[in-house]
Amino acid sequence: MKIALLEPFLTGSHAAWAQEYQAHSRHDVKILCLEGKYWKWRMHGGAVSLARQFLAEGLCPDLLLVTDMLDLTTFLALTRELTADIPVALYMHENQLTYPWSPTDADVQQQRDAHYAFINYSSALVADAVLFNSDYHRQSFLQELPPFLKSFPDQNEIETVKRIADKSRTLTLGLDLRKFDQYRTVAGFQADRPPLILWNHRWEYDKNPEEFFRALYYLQEQAVAFEVAVLGESYHQLPQVFAAAKKRLAERILHWGYVETFSDYARWLWRADILPVTSIHDFFGVSVVQAIYCGCQPLLPQRLAYPEHIEAEYHAQCFYTDFNDLVARLSQACQAFERTSHSQLSSSVYRYDWVRMAAIYDDLLGNLAAKA
Repeated sequence: MKIALLEPFLTGSHAAWAQEYQAHSRHDVKILCLEGKYWKWRMHGGAVSLARQFLAEGLCPDLLLVTDMLDLTTFLALTRELTADIPVALYMHENQLTYPWSPTDADVQQQRDAHYAFINYSSALVADAVLFNSDYHRQSFLQELPPFLKSFPDQNEIETVKRIADKSRTLTLGLDLRKFDQYRTVAGFQADRPPLILWNHRWEYDKNPEEFFRALYYLQEQAVAFEVAVLGESYHQLPQVFAAAKKRLAERILHWGYVETFSDYARWLWRADILPVTSIHDFFGVSVVQAIYCGCQPLLPQRLAYPEHIEAEYHAQCFYTDFNDLVARLSQACQAFERTSHSQLSSSVYRYDWVRMAAIYDDLLGNLAAKA
């Protein structure tokens, strides 16, 4: 079967997902893409550029697999002579309806942010199948659609929510977790060093760095021994807390900043011991899953997609209820830390590896094409 995968924002986890599925699929997957920058412009104009690419290549796929960054209605309108009878699966990495917007964003200040959520809504409406990367993502999007549509003055079309829900399902991300294995260290925990606390997320407001560093400040004030490695990509509008934390935690820092190579990133994950997560947003949480696979002891909030990653029998040891509970658990983990293999938790997330997920994707998309 031939699949045309359309990605207007080919970078980061979007690029990894597309390219790794292409590599692991038994189907013939052709990627049409645009560079991963200017995300707002990609949502508005990316469909026009990808339609031009699609028509120029004269493709005739059995299925279109597109992501949430594409204005699907515009793309289909511009390519209708070729795509009218081709089934379309829309993959939702994120959505702009329930994504927490930064209060400093100009579109929020000018009340223009609803444009992007409407693109997600109309794309989901026209697609033949809507696939979400987590149950949390699927449920939160469908729950927010009715109040979103009711915010408009009339002709709210509320009944379309059920149409979208009926063709929606969860299809979790596939990840190449096995590529971490070759960088695994064999020394294990060293009794003469304090535990290493890890941050391996984007340096942005939705990852809630203020609460993460506030927890570390408390440990520091209580003279709890720990070290910290702050990885992850930073951007132009850097939350101020990072500069302050770099100074305040200077004596505890083993690494600070983005690592350029995957090998270095993987080695830090294997070396790290504890992963306290404070995010207010994660539709899936790739960085969290990667760290768990590499043996980090997770301390996770009981929200978002995180409970889906770990079997219920381990929830009591992995999830906290509020900030005070996080601090207490983190302090206890540091003071009584014993490096173990965490093989059970690694096994929990190994199910996301493409060695299993590729066949699930292939079967689902193949069935969708066969029904067209």
